[in-house]
Amino acid sequence: MKSIKELEAIRERALKEIAIRENEGKTRIVVGMATCGIAAGAKPVMNAFVEELNKRNIHNVSVAMTGCIGVCRFEPIAEVIEPNGEKTTYVKLNPEKARRIVAEHIVNGRPVIEYTIGAAQD
Repeated sequence: MKSIKELEAIRERALKEIAIRENEGKTRIVVGMATCGIAAGAKPVMNAFVEELNKRNIHNVSVAMTGCIGVCRFEPIAEVIEPNGEKTTYVKLNPEKARRIVAEHIVNGRPVIEYTIGAAQD
């Protein structure tokens, strides 16, 4: 670093990177990727979410992974968290179900009730 201008440029780049990671105003899809989730097939599920969002050119939704969500018998699990904090927990997922969640829940705003944790317990 040789000048204040250089320091300001570094600061500006860092702030942009932080802004990319922030989720304010975004819908988030969080996939459980602990050992139990991975063993049950969470990686292909996460990939399907990312691919479907990209295919549909949807940029206001982030996909992230988390550790254990706590109900291993329902893995793979993903949570869709709306900008207002409302959360829908989807269970026993596969790539096809992930693509349907994007089409119906993310695009059309209608949660896929039969894939939710409440429906799985019935």
